[in-house]
Amino acid sequence: MEQKTLTSQQAVDVLKKGGVGVMPTDTVYGVVASATNDRAVERLYALKQRERKPGTLVAASLDQLRQLGVPERYFEKLNIYWPGRLSAVLPVGDEFAYLHQGVGDIAIRVVADKQFRYILEQTGPLVTSSANHPGEPGAVNVHQAWDYFNDRVDFYVDGGDLSDRAPSTIVRIATDGDFEVLRDGAVKLV
Repeated sequence: MEQKTLTSQQAVDVLKKGGVGVMPTDTVYGVVASATNDRAVERLYALKQRERKPGTLVAASLDQLRQLGVPERYFEKLNIYWPGRLSAVLPVGDEFAYLHQGVGDIAIRVVADKQFRYILEQTGPLVTSSANHPGEPGAVNVHQAWDYFNDRVDFYVDGGDLSDRAPSTIVRIATDGDFEVLRDGAVKLV
């Protein structure tokens, strides 16, 4: 695994070239790929054995989300939690169907973590999914992630033990404007 362990900056370079890897996110270890590279996203979904179950789109800013066609009408409601560890399931345009696997929406988050945000400022938005196989516990360190993916990813970034971190809270905005909690996690709704 040593040859596949990169620094965050080296990982940025690989992601920009369409690579797929495992790194600490603002919540847990995730498998990551550039959201603007359809082949990289398809590879991530194949690794995770995901069909019609999109990952999470993470961004450094609302501007990055605007560039991907995320409707701005949701931003005001989410600004109380963004940047932060709350993911909201929102619609994304048909031109980005590869992101949402044809279901029409995807969980989206603007991150607060300074180190991960710095990476996103360089790579642009990423698609991520927890570093595990379906039904298995998420990796809390890079060695557990290696046990799941071995050399099927291009790199690993070792961020230490993340067992004290919770996954993001996932919500959907209901027609009445309230949040419907789909998964409890790091953020408690007010």
